[in-house]
Amino acid sequence: MKTWIKPVGVVLIAGTLLVGGTFLSGALNASQPVYADSELQKNIISVVGSGEISAKPDVAYLSLGVETQADTAKEAQNANAAKIAKINTLLKDTWNIDAKDIQTGQFYVQPNYTYTEKEGQKVKGYTAQHTLNVTYRDLAKVGQLLDAVSQAGANRIDNIRFSTENPDQYQEQVIEKAMSNAKLKAAAIAKSAGRSLGVVVSVTQSGGGETPIYMQNEALQMKATADAGASTAVEPGEVTLKTTLSVIFEMK
Repeated sequence: MKTWIKPVGVVLIAGTLLVGGTFLSGALNASQPVYADSELQKNIISVVGSGEISAKPDVAYLSLGVETQADTAKEAQNANAAKIAKINTLLKDTWNIDAKDIQTGQFYVQPNYTYTEKEGQKVKGYTAQHTLNVTYRDLAKVGQLLDAVSQAGANRIDNIRFSTENPDQYQEQVIEKAMSNAKLKAAAIAKSAGRSLGVVVSVTQSGGGETPIYMQNEALQMKATADAGASTAVEPGEVTLKTTLSVIFEMK
């Protein structure tokens, strides 16, 4: 949260105070001044302005991996490791993805259970899963990349998140929109009160960030299996960047 505050003068009454036409002296110590904050509060307008823009994404974050079942934990882990190694090699050597853009997102080996009234709970095989989080920047080829990793053995494509790698480049535009929105609201309030809008006293920014585009597992699987002979079609769309400003104006 960022806050900018403009110093505002206050009315100071020190030493003596005139109340109801009666002059009081000594009732207030001269070293204890009285601040007329209530007058200041009567002359401000507090509003919330919102700003939002849409931008084309420039990066895709993919979650993909392999899940393998076998009779023993060792068999499941070994078979899974061989497939994930093949996918890793494909990503780095064929698709030229840097090692820093490939990260293990999840890894586990766990037993599978069955239950019957006669035998109760029993272990029936094991499942190994290894998921990779991949950062990829050539958005036009995301569908082809998904096809390639599937052919290499990936049987889990959990989601794709389209985003912008440097959202700060849009901050100025978003903030300008939010401030314009705040001024519009404050001016309308001042006008309806028969007053005019003064300078900005303080600004607090909150609620900033972007709304990325997600494609979840179900949508990806539908696209991938709709036509086994066709390439997977993935549309990046646009991301939404937004912010909120709490602004206090003086009112003339």
